[in-house]
Amino acid sequence: MNIIQQSFKELYPERELGYETKIKYSRKFKPYNANIKLYRNKLTLNLSREWKTISRDIKIGLIQELLLKLFRGKKETYNIKLYNTFIKKLHLIAPKTKSDPELEESFNKINNKYFYGSIEIPNLTWGSNSTTKLGSYEYASDTITISSVLKSRDDLLDYVMYHELLHKKHQFKSKNGRNYHHTALFRKKEKEFENSGLIEQKLKSLRKNKMFSFFKI
Repeated sequence: MNIIQQSFKELYPERELGYETKIKYSRKFKPYNANIKLYRNKLTLNLSREWKTISRDIKIGLIQELLLKLFRGKKETYNIKLYNTFIKKLHLIAPKTKSDPELEESFNKINNKYFYGSIEIPNLTWGSNSTTKLGSYEYASDTITISSVLKSRDDLLDYVMYHELLHKKHQFKSKNGRNYHHTALFRKKEKEFENSGLIEQKLKSLRKNKMFSFFKI
């Protein structure tokens, strides 16, 4: 029994998988990224190369999360909990090699004002000139990426920086194989930003009233 079959059997002991299975390791993915694809009778897991050396128990948790998403299941397992704990700890070992003076200034300002200087500086990078994805936080590489459209727009930049630092601080909650990033606590903390309502209106104007989410993980 290979690792995909084992992961499936532990999730669904009463069912047979019924597909050819394969794992591919790729350099194309960012560290610790992965996806799952089902085409006809072939089930393929594509994993970044970093997963090659990770323990089988943690890898089973990753595979089980992917299987639950594919089959729209809801279940909690020991391995999934182990996998989520692993992901939440990756920021501790991620190299901190990327920064930008404007982003670092915003980080320092927000960290001192709202987090009492308690947050370790992550990698800070500019992204594309997007109005639909203004910011993101990547757990595996401990990287905050901010849309270049916010350059020299200090009030908006600081708010998006605050939003992403909330992700770094509070991470995510897991339940039944699903991860929740914008919890009730997260939304409560988000509203504590000074003039958050006014800035939300400015961001709506910035994205030209298109019906998209402000932030994506």
